Amino acid sequence: MSTLSPFGPGIWLAEGPVVDFHSFAYPTRMAVIRLANGDLFVWSPIALNDALRAAVDALGRVAHIVSPNKIHHLFMGEWKHAYPQARMYASPGLPARRRDLTFDAVLGDAPEPPWKDDIDQVALIGNLFLTEIIFFHRASRTALVTDYLQNFRRDWFKGWRGLVARWDGLVQPQSSAPRELRLAYWNRRKGRRALARILAWEPEKLVIAHGDLVHSQGAAFIRHGFRWLQP
Repeated sequence: MSTLSPFGPGIWLAEGPVVDFHSFAYPTRMAVIRLANGDLFVWSPIALNDALRAAVDALGRVAHIVSPNKIHHLFMGEWKHAYPQARMYASPGLPARRRDLTFDAVLGDAPEPPWKDDIDQVALIGNLFLTEIIFFHRASRTALVTDYLQNFRRDWFKGWRGLVARWDGLVQPQSSAPRELRLAYWNRRKGRRALARILAWEPEKLVIAHGDLVHSQGAAFIRHGFRWLQP
């Protein structure tokens, strides 16, 4: 059963079920951030169950349900059903993929007004396939990343999948973006500008959707993981 664990001042994490992604077993993880006004910002929501809902409700009112990229959307519908008053935020490309959902806004390169004082954001653009919104929670000095930094232990994937994951750069100590995302980065100048803004935050910690969390030296970890993007 999912439960919430604190990760710093005003931020909690929950581990979700493992999902199948092109025959690879991917763990899921979400974050809940309590804004200064008490409202909750839900990042990359996982499957919702009674225990998780009770834990979230104990923190405050769910006001914002956020998809950081167009791949992270599987459970947004059930969260909207549970919290109909919450606003739904799509990552670029998601409205076309999920026509069954109604979104209140599409995320861009600047934080939305309801969370701009608590959370910053950068759109990691320039890729043919995937634009991802990277967030930074100021109070905990935590950056939140989904698919552009994956940090699997060497024993997570077995057999040929382990070989592919290592070749793809997803396994420690490489801990990078999948090779296909790197190859699809057609405008690296835009990517470098976005990366410079992310590094300027000097994050101490990282919430990574897939793989181990980073508890210290977050900026150095990002710089290492994005070494392929730097000149």
